[in-house]
Amino acid sequence: MPAASRRFTPGDLVGLHDDSRSLLAVVVAEKGTRLDLKVGFEAKAVQRGVRQLDLLAALPGDLPPPSRLSQPPWGLSQESLLQAAPSPRELAAAWLLLLADPVPLALEDFVDLIGDGSDPSQRAACWLWLQGPQTLFRWRQQQVEARPLVDVRRLRRDARRQHLAERRRRQWQDALRQRQPIDAQQLEPEQCQHLSLLREWASGDTSRPLPDELHRALQAAHCPMEASPIRHLLVDLGQWERHHLPSLENTTWQAGFTAELEAEAQRLAQLATSTLPGDECRRDLTGLHTVTIDDADTRDIDDGLSLERRADGTPRLWIHIADPGRLVAPDSPLDTEARRRASSLYLARGPLPMFPEVLSTGPMSLRMGQRSAALSLWVELTGDGAVAGHGLEPSWVRPAYRLSYADADELIELAPPQERYLEEIHSLMEQRRRWRLARGALNLDQPEGRIRCDELGAQLEITEPSPSRTMVAEAMILAGAVIASHGQEQDLALPYRSQLAAELPPEAELASLPAGPVRHAAIKRCLSRGLLGTTPAPHFSLGLPCYVQATSPIRRYNDLLVQRQLLAHQQGQPVLDEAELGALLAELEGAIRQGLQIAREDQRHWQQVWFEAQEQHQWPALFLRWLRPQDRLGLVHLPDLAMDLAADCHGDPGPGDALLVRLQQVDSLRDLLRFTAGP
Repeated sequence: MPAASRRFTPGDLVGLHDDSRSLLAVVVAEKGTRLDLKVGFEAKAVQRGVRQLDLLAALPGDLPPPSRLSQPPWGLSQESLLQAAPSPRELAAAWLLLLADPVPLALEDFVDLIGDGSDPSQRAACWLWLQGPQTLFRWRQQQVEARPLVDVRRLRRDARRQHLAERRRRQWQDALRQRQPIDAQQLEPEQCQHLSLLREWASGDTSRPLPDELHRALQAAHCPMEASPIRHLLVDLGQWERHHLPSLENTTWQAGFTAELEAEAQRLAQLATSTLPGDECRRDLTGLHTVTIDDADTRDIDDGLSLERRADGTPRLWIHIADPGRLVAPDSPLDTEARRRASSLYLARGPLPMFPEVLSTGPMSLRMGQRSAALSLWVELTGDGAVAGHGLEPSWVRPAYRLSYADADELIELAPPQERYLEEIHSLMEQRRRWRLARGALNLDQPEGRIRCDELGAQLEITEPSPSRTMVAEAMILAGAVIASHGQEQDLALPYRSQLAAELPPEAELASLPAGPVRHAAIKRCLSRGLLGTTPAPHFSLGLPCYVQATSPIRRYNDLLVQRQLLAHQQGQPVLDEAELGALLAELEGAIRQGLQIAREDQRHWQQVWFEAQEQHQWPALFLRWLRPQDRLGLVHLPDLAMDLAADCHGDPGPGDALLVRLQQVDSLRDLLRFTAGP
């Protein structure tokens, strides 16, 4: 009969369906549609509805009602239930019988097929088995039915899959707890989602909360829900490269160039030697003796220098700028990708270029001995370094030499008769530099220490100011100044760089400070951030009325914009107005900011890696200034490393005071580097 109309009496043996559990119970009393029960061998008192109960055995009328399962007439125990449990062979035989004659059976009749239907222990044991994860029978309305063969096979497949999934889930949790390497391809989709969440948290993105199951697994692994400990865990699991930068996670730089973009770059590289639109307007400057000067390991070379003697003996400096726009058209797929990146990134382990390397180190570059497309600027200076005349035109150049800074320094110093051009260019740039300094430009040159990574690991590289570096830097500033002035004269919208005027410390105060990093620190703290806009404005620290960066179009998208505006204006084609250029610069701003963050994080990480490997844990230093006086956090300069670092400073040091800096803590995975400094 239906469960709702069934009558129960005290002492009946029943099965209870309670919160996905199947339990044995004894009826104590009936109260309408609810019954008082004693559940389990603990005889826990509960009240449940009639619909939740199956009658397993009615109490014989001549016996007193028991209040426990263990009391007569039931006399149940864990041992008796185990002994009464049906065997797999008996159950399989019963299934075959019912499959051949598919008639539903009452519980006692079903138990008769495999044992004694009058035995309460066997009834209870069979009922419990029927409610469990078995696949042979269905229990419906107090009756047993054999499942069809197709259902049995489906359920067994599902059970097998569930078992494998559960096993993989346990392996996943065990791997987290034991911090063992895992194969992500063996994980279930849910675990892959967990791994993806962990990578997000490791990169600092905590916008999506961790599910409770993953939270419990992290607790078992003694891993706090913070970015740094999760990075440690992922490194142990083999799912985070030890030197992978969190800020690179899920960025266009990490993704690299798609196969389609690489194929397009290959196509353009093959076209580079063909005649392309606009080539007929290029001036052939391959006869000029052109050199490129850069770091020895630089492969994308986007500027070169030539010196021409005019008929009257006047020196004319040529600054040649690579012309990537010859191959990459605006809004083309490669141009769109370059705009997404906004710049190349130069990291400790190598560059992440704005254009695919087959182009950026190939036909876009000013390569030695190769005819290369360029935008060439010529400049003539007055005796005091002012600009006397200039010109700008698309060109062909053929660099004769590719020099490192060390090579160029040697040529400038020795000035051999057949190679005096570099010494002459250096003299011109010194005139120009003096001209800028006389107009308020700041000279903040000092050695700079950076960490580079090679096959031997993290290496400290100190770049010293040198004649060739000063010469090249001054030539690039000159190009930016002349192009900005040209843009201003032509009312041309360009990405002008400016800096507000600053009130520097009094001369007497600066003179009292040691020359070099200490004095420079006092000046730098007064300077404002550089500004970027579409109209010209003065640049304080460069001592210029207006300025643009224009000499690295392979590496900086803004420089490519400058070049496109100049060429379009020169050729009478439409140019971007201020509003259009401003919108484009705003679009680039996020990518530029992200690139700067990645570059800073990269250098900070490799500094930490380098300090982890040092046997020396203390260095002489100079106090520069306070960063947070209330926390005793100051900025110190380590001359031996050519680095400025934050340190917990003891005592009351002043600018220029000598200190001894000690390494207190370093952990590159936790982004932790702490120093203390004292007399």
